[in-house]
Amino acid sequence: MPARSAAKVAVGAASHPAEPISQRALSRALLDRQLLLQRSSTRAVDAIDHLVGMQAQVPLQPYFGLWSRLDAFDPSELAELITQRLVVRVALMRNTVHLVTAADCLALRPLIQPVMDRDLRGNATYTPKISGLDLTELAAAGRSAVEEEPRTGKQLGLLLRERWPDRDPTALVWAVRDLLPLVQVPPRGVWGSGGLPTLTSAERWLDRPLASEPPIDRMLLRYLAAFGPASVMDAQTWCGLTRLGEVFERLRPRLRTFRTETGRELFDLPDAPRPDEETPAAPRFLPEYDNLLLSHADRSRVVSDDYRKRFASPNGVGPGCVLVDGMVCAMWTLTRKDGRAVLQIRLLEPLPAQARDAVCDEGERLLSFAAADAADHDIQLTTPE
Repeated sequence: MPARSAAKVAVGAASHPAEPISQRALSRALLDRQLLLQRSSTRAVDAIDHLVGMQAQVPLQPYFGLWSRLDAFDPSELAELITQRLVVRVALMRNTVHLVTAADCLALRPLIQPVMDRDLRGNATYTPKISGLDLTELAAAGRSAVEEEPRTGKQLGLLLRERWPDRDPTALVWAVRDLLPLVQVPPRGVWGSGGLPTLTSAERWLDRPLASEPPIDRMLLRYLAAFGPASVMDAQTWCGLTRLGEVFERLRPRLRTFRTETGRELFDLPDAPRPDEETPAAPRFLPEYDNLLLSHADRSRVVSDDYRKRFASPNGVGPGCVLVDGMVCAMWTLTRKDGRAVLQIRLLEPLPAQARDAVCDEGERLLSFAAADAADHDIQLTTPE
């Protein structure tokens, strides 16, 4: 199944009356648009474009996310995209690191600047430490440093401290990260490699300027193509921006509307796929921080509130998750020691034998992808007490 490029999504000319839609139908629509109902034969770069990026603060997690979504995904394909500067790692939606196409980096980063500005004004840890600083001067100094050559956070902090010796260098680096579009350069995020986050400006790395008139309407239409049907609050949760209701009202004549079982209004592209709610959904392993689980205010279409609270860490995100019939029902971790790769799957609820077997079969495929060089593979499946 090819990914549906946002540039090719048809948008209707008139709104439709709000229609009822079930939670299960919402789940199937989301899985389909996230390329999780069936694996896609599209290229990795096209999948990243369709998904409007992939959350990527854990450097290698996008590889697992693409493996779950694409047929015969080869990690070297994504590694090459990174080294050739066709995709980049940059702080974007929700002020978190995302892997996006070069074009999206340049178009979306200016749109997300209000999220960064809000952090500059209200970060409890760092905002007091930059009080009174000329932020324009700080941004210029930061840009000069990272454009001279890519710098790690520690290196950048030491350079900035020479100019502001009475300030916390960590706070200075934090502020520069919010003020400037900083990308993390390879080998960070390259399969089989590693290294500390090393930063330069998007403009220098991509040799192009940021968009002067970033298209917020287009961004939200692409969000619906990848995550819809969705509410205004869902879209705001995804990107971190506020007051998007005004934009949706402007777009309303071009959209189709739905009502959930609880009465919430959802927006969608008229011709976007909405599979039958009884469409089968095979097990899928999602990496930690996968945007499938982070891009709606109401996430009950893929995970119950109870389960989300049970596995959430202090920052709201737990380990990798396993979908069964489109819903989160287990957590997974992969460990390697002494040539042995162990996939631990902790079920959150009892599953029928057939479903357990399907999860283990998919787990075997995951081990073959992630630990092909391991001498021994093992799956440890635990059930609720």
